[in-house]
Amino acid sequence: MIDLVIDQRRKDLGGFEVGRVLPYAKRRMVGPFVFFDHMGPVDMAPGIPRSVDVRPHPHIGLSTITYLFDGEIMHRDSLATEQAIRPGEVNWMTAGRGITHSERFERARAEGGHMNGIQAWVALPEDQEEREPGFWHHGEGDLPVIEEDGLWARLIAGSAFGLSAKVKTHSPMFYLHCEMAPGARLGLVDNYPERAAYVAAGAIEAEGQRFSEGQMLVFAPGHPVEIRADGPAKVMLLGGEPIGPRFIEWNFVSSSRDRIEQAKADWRAGRMKLPDLDNQEFIPLPEDPPPPPNPMS
Repeated sequence: MIDLVIDQRRKDLGGFEVGRVLPYAKRRMVGPFVFFDHMGPVDMAPGIPRSVDVRPHPHIGLSTITYLFDGEIMHRDSLATEQAIRPGEVNWMTAGRGITHSERFERARAEGGHMNGIQAWVALPEDQEEREPGFWHHGEGDLPVIEEDGLWARLIAGSAFGLSAKVKTHSPMFYLHCEMAPGARLGLVDNYPERAAYVAAGAIEAEGQRFSEGQMLVFAPGHPVEIRADGPAKVMLLGGEPIGPRFIEWNFVSSSRDRIEQAKADWRAGRMKLPDLDNQEFIPLPEDPPPPPNPMS
């Protein structure tokens, strides 16, 4: 039933630490999910430096999903969007042929506070990779909730358990935030070929084994899955239909390596418009890393 267990790897992003789960050498994608970072958890003191912010940077070929348990992030993009995201809401940004955005911790800088959340990237199907970019913000009312037998679950995107979120997706997928009371059980949807569970807090049991915070369980297709909370637990469920191999380099995702090279050249030459309300600085293109041997799948 459990195909692979991935332990998060802690990454320092210039004063702010994340736990990176995807991509992983042995499992690059789960359904369309090509990137999965656990931001924090961390307590931010008032007056944190601006170096902690994520300065303007570009994307192509993907949608970003920002979802917070605690804290607030201010999003600004090249579509003139300015939108704070708070716990229980969804910022869904589709890059398509190209978008730039920044993510700043302005409220924490002013007031301090606890930051904890997930940023995921969903790769777009090939026929959608060059679509027009877009941004959508969804409040709690757009995200259905399930409550039963010690389980509370919010459907962030896609369809699961007979429910559908109002977030516009581009391929079959599911993404849920689950809060489990001690001993609560959850049967994972089995109508998707690729499924995973990430333990964001606490611990769970599956197949007689115990898994704790920072671990992602990737399940084999076609088998029923049940997880049990070993004490209070916060779990993210994700997956969907595979969409084919993808290359990923820096902030770019594409089915074509040539398209990524073009995006790199465009950013290097300043041909990608900066966010309308945050255009005084940007993250330069990093030096080229060694190319991966194969596209991600």
